Amino acid sequence: MIETHTCKNGLRIVLEEVPTVRSVTIGIWVLTGSRNETKENSGISHFLEHMFFKGTKHRNAQSIAEAFDAIGGQVNAFTSKEYTCYYTRVLDTYKEYAIEILTDMFFDSTFPEDEIERERKVVMEEIKMYEDSPDNHVHDLLSTAAYGNHSLGKAILGTDEHLQSFSKEHLHAYKDEYYTANNVVVSIAGNVDHTFIKQVEQYFNRFPQTHKEIIHDKPTFQAGTIIKNRTTEQAHLCLGYEGLSIDDEDIPTLMIINSIFGGGMSSRLFQEIREKRGLAYAVFSYHSTFLDSGLLTVYAGTNKNQLPLLEETIQQTAQNLLNHGLTEKEFTNNKEKLKGNLMLGLESTTSRMRRNGRNELLLKKHRSLDDVIREVDEVNEDRINNVIQQIFNKNHAKALIMPTKE
Repeated sequence: MIETHTCKNGLRIVLEEVPTVRSVTIGIWVLTGSRNETKENSGISHFLEHMFFKGTKHRNAQSIAEAFDAIGGQVNAFTSKEYTCYYTRVLDTYKEYAIEILTDMFFDSTFPEDEIERERKVVMEEIKMYEDSPDNHVHDLLSTAAYGNHSLGKAILGTDEHLQSFSKEHLHAYKDEYYTANNVVVSIAGNVDHTFIKQVEQYFNRFPQTHKEIIHDKPTFQAGTIIKNRTTEQAHLCLGYEGLSIDDEDIPTLMIINSIFGGGMSSRLFQEIREKRGLAYAVFSYHSTFLDSGLLTVYAGTNKNQLPLLEETIQQTAQNLLNHGLTEKEFTNNKEKLKGNLMLGLESTTSRMRRNGRNELLLKKHRSLDDVIREVDEVNEDRINNVIQQIFNKNHAKALIMPTKE
């Protein structure tokens, strides 16, 4: 059972009790990411996330790391385009200790100047590492091809140039503007009962009752093309189709379509491109949802001489889906596959914490697993065909990283 509670200052707490485990995962979710950034402060959400681990009024960076290691716990964070999350997974006996450390990091991080300079170098290396992985970098290029100059088209990590400009004052100003109580959710899942909500509320009572309404500028799908030359062995290709927003009622329908199109070993793309033609080792598709838009991405990597055939095969596979729909066997099998993935994906406390935190932060509502399974079962062939037409009967965006000539 999922319980929700709104504190007097506007902060929301969501708790799911899982009595069959001995762990508890606690996450602090903030409704800000790279989408909220301007051209001048691109990458600041991610850099701020790093700095929360670099010392507080009560602990230095090493003490924070040692505090979790000493209890056999895990602590981490991530930044996306629309939100940031700080989380820890610990034994249930250490849940009070874990929330104390997390809130110390959240409220009392000091952003020491020497740590800023050190972490600036770390993130610059992270950017270089990412750019040295063309199979990862091409996805960022696709976002730019699909959304142009809109903030959804920008890389979460930012650039070296922007990183150089961030100061302690910039970090505090960005945190004060976006880290407000009404834009924060604390998500808890594991062997913990509802009384823990009151304990968590006490830690967050110090949050001032400030309010910031985040208004997003809806992107326009660009269907652009970006081609880069790099020293690589393979050509890395991404094609992007305009998808659905997070609250669209046809999300379960699109999840089934994606599963059939490129979501696994039995998918059409995998069978056509890898199994039948041997054109690529890695080929897959996935759908990214945002508050007001979505992006269905296809990725494959191949020898540059095979690139024309690879791209032609992807487009033929999409066209075949558009012209003929899916078979009854595909429809039935992938419905069951989706239901299985949904159920198996909630077997850890971390996955439950993430699901509940994201739902509360972005949708402000929760559905039981039974509700979600029922929605999947309600998908019919008419809905499938309508969404196929909506997705594939339009121009697509393209990003390509090509090997440079010797």
